[in-house]
Amino acid sequence: MPEPVPPAPGSSADDPGRGISRRGLLGLAAAGGVGAVAGIAAGAAVVGAGRPESGSGAAARYDFYGPHQAGITTPAQDRLHFAAFDLAAGATRDELASLLADWTDAAARMTQGLEVGETGAVGGSPYAPPQDTGEALGLPASGLTITFGFGPSLFETADGVDRFGIADRRPPALQALPRFTGDALVPERSGGDLCVQACADDPQVAVHAIRNLSRIAFGRASLRWSQLGFGRTSSTSTSQVTPRNLFGFKDGTANLKAEERSAVDEHVWVSDADGPAWMVGGSYLVARRIRMIIESWDRVQLSEQEDLVGRTKGEGGPMSGGAEFTALNLSATAADGSPAIARNAHVRLAHPDLNDGIRLLRRGYNFVDGNDALGRLDAGLFFLSFQKDPARFVTVQRSLARDGLNEYLKHVGSAVFAIPPGAAEGGSIGDGLFA
Repeated sequence: MPEPVPPAPGSSADDPGRGISRRGLLGLAAAGGVGAVAGIAAGAAVVGAGRPESGSGAAARYDFYGPHQAGITTPAQDRLHFAAFDLAAGATRDELASLLADWTDAAARMTQGLEVGETGAVGGSPYAPPQDTGEALGLPASGLTITFGFGPSLFETADGVDRFGIADRRPPALQALPRFTGDALVPERSGGDLCVQACADDPQVAVHAIRNLSRIAFGRASLRWSQLGFGRTSSTSTSQVTPRNLFGFKDGTANLKAEERSAVDEHVWVSDADGPAWMVGGSYLVARRIRMIIESWDRVQLSEQEDLVGRTKGEGGPMSGGAEFTALNLSATAADGSPAIARNAHVRLAHPDLNDGIRLLRRGYNFVDGNDALGRLDAGLFFLSFQKDPARFVTVQRSLARDGLNEYLKHVGSAVFAIPPGAAEGGSIGDGLFA
């Protein structure tokens, strides 16, 4: 995970003339004083979870550089702006590499609460477009993390074209996801050559990140689809309480936590044995836009809701008995002799014991995107999971084909991306791809 480091010599933190901090001078003074102590405390509580470089809360800053990309085991922030991009027709290998380099530079600045570019939003010529769009002026870093990924189509198009001469670098694990039972995928909300996940505790900071990366990509790549999210649906650290999804249930109780270092190594990070070499220290991201049929769910009686999930709605304890973090007893029976946790309950079918011991690091968000033509909420879960091989997700998702919740869910968007390891200072995301 990214470790706290001092600003690099010559960086904007050392030279205010290179960019204006969103905190301003008073904010910088606070981050260097009281905030530094808070950052140490947070680092002690969240061992290796992408510790804040300084500050806490809105003032938290996560270093962009490091062995792993931030935004994976980093304590999940409250807001998300996720975007998938397609490279422009006729784009060259050099243009792809230069885009990733430009994105790296901008991301490294924005995650530290700095403006994009040397002159930012207001420091340049009045006769030229600003280098930064300016809507985050005066806002702190808000724990912003920016995570980049590569889709299967970046390496080879659906008709077999190797546009950038990197088809032989494609990880064997990076394959398009199969069609699952009940999928109703919308092509315009699926796939993509590149992805960017921006997470922050301020929605405007997250939106600012994607907006500026989109602007930088102009002429080289264009936005294919994007998704705003709020109210994280999983905790990625033991320091966080379990959040609730739009069905009203606690979500992600048994999620992998950053503090489980050996389990994270086993289930999330690509190792030397997994390969290829340029992906070691990286991971794979699965994104699924899952629409919840809210209106139907809201008419289901409480006891049936709990049976379908396999947990109580209030405490979040398993239907086999106990409190939220009590282990599931999959063999327990009810008074009538039926399984205490129903055979089609979500928690049973997703349990590692029924899926070859597989655990996924989930990092999803709720979404509400207005309403459809029938007046129903277009709302649900933007599911994100990180795992060392997408085949692990496929195993769990196929198990969930028998999930009783499927009556109230519709999968309308899907994508998979290779998440390369973190960039070294002076380098760019994906450098290993072109080595």
